Amino acid sequence: MANAFDVIVIGAGTGGYPAAIRAAQLGLRVAVVERRPTLGGTCLNVGCIPTKALLEHAHALKVAKEAKTWGLVLGDQPARIDMAQVQARKDKIVTILTRGVEFLFKKNNVTWIKGSGRIAGPGTVEVTGDQPRTLTAPQIVIATGSHARGVPGIEIDRARIITSDEAIALREVPKSIVILGSGPIGVEFATVFKRFGSDVTVVELLPRLVPLEDEAISVELEKSFKKQGIAFRVSTTVTAARAEAEKVEIDAKLPDGSSATLAAEYLLVATGRGPVTSGLGAEEAGIRMDRGYIVVDEQFRTSVPGVSAVGDVITTGKPGHPQLAHLSTAEGIALAERLAGKEFRPINYDHVPKCTYSDPEIGSVGLTEQQAVERGYDVRVGTFPFGVLGRARIANETDGLVKIVAEKKYDEILGIHMIGPRATELVSEATLALRMEVTVEELIRTIHAHPTMAEAIGEAAHATHGAAIHV
Repeated sequence: MANAFDVIVIGAGTGGYPAAIRAAQLGLRVAVVERRPTLGGTCLNVGCIPTKALLEHAHALKVAKEAKTWGLVLGDQPARIDMAQVQARKDKIVTILTRGVEFLFKKNNVTWIKGSGRIAGPGTVEVTGDQPRTLTAPQIVIATGSHARGVPGIEIDRARIITSDEAIALREVPKSIVILGSGPIGVEFATVFKRFGSDVTVVELLPRLVPLEDEAISVELEKSFKKQGIAFRVSTTVTAARAEAEKVEIDAKLPDGSSATLAAEYLLVATGRGPVTSGLGAEEAGIRMDRGYIVVDEQFRTSVPGVSAVGDVITTGKPGHPQLAHLSTAEGIALAERLAGKEFRPINYDHVPKCTYSDPEIGSVGLTEQQAVERGYDVRVGTFPFGVLGRARIANETDGLVKIVAEKKYDEILGIHMIGPRATELVSEATLALRMEVTVEELIRTIHAHPTMAEAIGEAAHATHGAAIHV
């Protein structure tokens, strides 16, 4: 039957499309229901890829503005950004990558069904859209992802009070912008708009920027933001926002209990993302939910037999399931292999790397120092600054450090945290070290090439044993 499959995946984001491809590789007949006109979900269309494209343009502008430092002769006019060209190139990148996923579907015989999917009963998905139809399969995978979440009392009008969806599409550089939230989305856009020429203020409810990172990372980011002229207010609550024709007025409660009013051309609400489950029929199907998220076990099974879920839409019952594209992909692949009868290998969520593409970049994996202490470890740490490295001096990117968190008894590495040049690339070595249960001593004995940014990891290992060579 044309509408009968082995697996139906609802959602073609970074959890859904890898799950579909892997399941098809393993011989299953797979259909993917996706309501966007393009594949790839939030990440490829309005998230990871377009924001990182903007960040690369911001970095290029930074280098151009420092042309004299590099001995570059660019002309008499100061470097500036052409937003029309930036948006055109960003859109081209997105198109190439989303079409790439479409090609992979064709190559692996994955059926793409355009429309919105709703669970209509055991093994049944109803698709609404231009071509309504009913699909059947013994296994259904929910991978509907997340959406930009608002703040109670603040109406997002998508004109002056915006989310990241609108921020990536701005055709002019804002003269000023207030960013509510200092997680990865908030500080990345702070970097973009400051480099482009905006006056930027970041407002954070908690006592420090990037509050989920190790405290040492927050301290370094705050130092760098001050140097760059990015204003920030921590321990500050936004209580109201009023959009006007050409500006937004924002009421805030300051740490001392006093009130202040901020004004800017735009208010970007970057306070996190919520699950996409509206219209899915999950609750009606009997699926256990928690604050809108779908509850799953370690094998991504929901409370309903034959229905699984992965990615941003799930909660594992433990606090803080990360909403990360690469984690969604890992979950999707692991689930597909289980559905095909392969051995299931649970994901160690302590070993999921986190990347923030601000300037300076942040990369981290494993436990923070505070988390390690809270879990009862006898902790020792080592840090090493990027500014000491020859490669960092050559690149003129000297802010930041690498910090290693280890336990004393067995010399086990519990976490590696870094802020500085290429941190989002260097974190892969750190992730492998945790995955392979490398000790600090083994990391010390691993020869790091010179001159590289990666030397900072080896030097931080030396520092953890109280024997740093170059500082």
